[in-house]
Amino acid sequence: MIKSMTGFGRCEITEGNRKFTVEMKSVNHRYLDVNIKMPKKLNFFESAIRTELKNYITRGKVDIFITYEDFNEESGCLKYNAALAGEYLKYLRQMAEDFGIDDDIRVSTLSRYPEVLTMEDQNVDEEELWKDLQKALKGAAEGFVQTRIVEGQNLCNDLIAKLDGMLEHVDFITERSPKLIKEYREKLEEKVKELLGDAQVDENRLLTEVTIFADKSCVDEELVRLRSHVETTKKTLQSDGSIGRKLDFIAQEMNREANTILSKANDLEISARAIELKNEIEKVREQIQNIE
Repeated sequence: MIKSMTGFGRCEITEGNRKFTVEMKSVNHRYLDVNIKMPKKLNFFESAIRTELKNYITRGKVDIFITYEDFNEESGCLKYNAALAGEYLKYLRQMAEDFGIDDDIRVSTLSRYPEVLTMEDQNVDEEELWKDLQKALKGAAEGFVQTRIVEGQNLCNDLIAKLDGMLEHVDFITERSPKLIKEYREKLEEKVKELLGDAQVDENRLLTEVTIFADKSCVDEELVRLRSHVETTKKTLQSDGSIGRKLDFIAQEMNREANTILSKANDLEISARAIELKNEIEKVREQIQNIE
């Protein structure tokens, strides 16, 4: 079952006086890139959060937003940093003296400077806190994965349709290619007769020219490999795990075969089909970029 790299998940957990809300969203990325935004008091859980996420995600640029509310009135206390306030006051007075401006410092102003007054948590049970956060994280991750699976199935259906369309072009070229040799021989015979009139045509020389043409325009091997790549892609789409990189590699190989077919084409119809093949392969590659 394939997964898209685009997903969204949200979970809100309230346990006692605590409330956690976790939101996750992701877009395409070559590797796993996780960006976490959360309150400073939860920073010491970052490593555990990243470890937990690896159980659900292998690729994609993932943004996670965590909010935390504590309704316990005794959960924090106000701390006054007198030493820091003294430093602020000293430099403010020095600035007033250096620039000859009024010293209008008030307590209410000084108290708003960073870290002068801070709210500190009382003793917190980290294990209990992580238990609640982990529950919210798992809920968001499970919803996130489910949206990826749904979108992945849509991608799979679209890719299968495109691959079937590619096989139609391959079938046409497979059927058309042998006819080119016969048509080339007939045109060559007509051209020789026009030039030589009633003179005897050198059959061996004619056969040699036809053989050279057949060798240069033969795309049998490319068609076999291209058909094999298409079938391998279909099988891979039905497998589990992270398959995006593998599919991207196969798509590159398909494009290489299509380029060779186009370069060997000595027929407008085959050239047109080869161009359509390249166009479909490019669409497939674009879709594959969305697969985890």
